[in-house]
Amino acid sequence: MAGKVSLGGIALITGASAASGIGKETALSFAEAGAKGVALADINEEGALAAAEESKKCAKDASFKAIAVKVDITDETSVDNMVQTALKEFGRIDYSVNSAGMGNLSGAMTPNIKADMFSRTLDTNIRGTMLCVRAVSKAMAAQEPLSYESRRFGTRSLGRGSIVNLGSVNSYVAAPGMMPYTASKHAIVGITKTAALDLLSSHIGVNSVCPAWVNTPMMEASLERVPQLDAVIKAVSPLKRAAVPEEVVDYIIFLCSPSGSYINGTGLIADAGATLMMHT
Repeated sequence: MAGKVSLGGIALITGASAASGIGKETALSFAEAGAKGVALADINEEGALAAAEESKKCAKDASFKAIAVKVDITDETSVDNMVQTALKEFGRIDYSVNSAGMGNLSGAMTPNIKADMFSRTLDTNIRGTMLCVRAVSKAMAAQEPLSYESRRFGTRSLGRGSIVNLGSVNSYVAAPGMMPYTASKHAIVGITKTAALDLLSSHIGVNSVCPAWVNTPMMEASLERVPQLDAVIKAVSPLKRAAVPEEVVDYIIFLCSPSGSYINGTGLIADAGATLMMHT
């Protein structure tokens, strides 16, 4: 997808360190799609720096620039500083992808859930996403809209920005032993829908992408903890495999591109059809 669209503009991506999977691949794809600049934000600043350097090798725009920003998405001041750093460097933020978060780390069934793990998961995935959406939308609302020139239909406005939050199929369905993660990912869709409504007058689009299993370092860690997960994926996925990061990132680039300009407030599932056979 990245080679099939042309974006321009400036992207801010959280969870974008070299070890983060979807976040890093999103940064590389924005560079390939013609973004003028990308701010890669992560609590792992060294990893973000490495990913920023790698993105320069993928850049389509000759003037492309990438910066790394250290951020703790659970900290209000850190998130606000991240946005201000991107604005100081690039002058605007056209695309914001909130990929930072934590997976399901405990696997405890309901009677054995540890309250501190539940709170930590919600603090990272829900509060972190809210803080990022709040700070970025405030910046986007103050900038001039972008426009797109269509060969057949002329000029149309693309609005002041596009925000994409990373949800999960667990935003819609449940699985045993995943209450903290599932609760947090259900909330991502709630944040997305509410922000989309709140930001209509500012012409800022907000959507979420909700993948099933994706072959990332996070999934590799899950496979080490739960080796039988590989058999589950092969049994549940109609394609008998996890997605590769590109198959999720293509969705993100699409939503930020002119092709996605009439989509707002949605949670787009990328699961090869697995949830068609599941019941909530």
